[in-house]
Amino acid sequence: MSTLYSRTFRSTPHRTARATWDAIISLLCQGRNDTKFAELSAVAGIASSLISDQAPASSPIVVTCDGPRTRIYCTFDDAAIEDEGNEDALGFDPLAGNWAISLPCPADDLAWVEVALAAKSTRITARDLADKSVTETKAASQDGLVLDLQRFLAS
Repeated sequence: MSTLYSRTFRSTPHRTARATWDAIISLLCQGRNDTKFAELSAVAGIASSLISDQAPASSPIVVTCDGPRTRIYCTFDDAAIEDEGNEDALGFDPLAGNWAISLPCPADDLAWVEVALAAKSTRITARDLADKSVTETKAASQDGLVLDLQRFLAS
C-alpha cells in the first residue's frame, strides 16, 4: 500500500472557493456527517479564503492520519476549466485515528489564520506555503525507503 496519495480539485472558476472546500470535506468525510465533518465545516470560511488566494495551487493541503498521508492540490483559472483534476474517492479513511490537516497559507496572512484556526480546531493548522518540507518529504518517499536517523534515534 502506498503511504502517499494525492488529489487535485478544480477550483475557481469551475466552482467557488467555498464549493471547493465543501468538495474536499466530502472526500475526507466519505459521506459521514459526524464531529469530523463539523470540525471541517467550522473552518470553511478560513479554508475558503486560502483557496481564494490560490494557496493550494503549488503547496498542498496535507492530511495525516493513522494511515496514509493525503495531499490535496487545487487548480485555478484556465487549468480549472480545461483539466479534469482527480477528485476520486480514497480507498481508506483519511481521517482515521489521530488525524490532522495542514493548510498552506501566504506568509502575510499566516498570523491571523493561525489565530482563527486555533479558535475553531486543534487538528487543523496553517503553515507558510513557502515551506518546502512537504515537497522534500514527497521527493524522499519517491526514492524508496529513507531512514530519518534523527527521528529514529529520538525514539
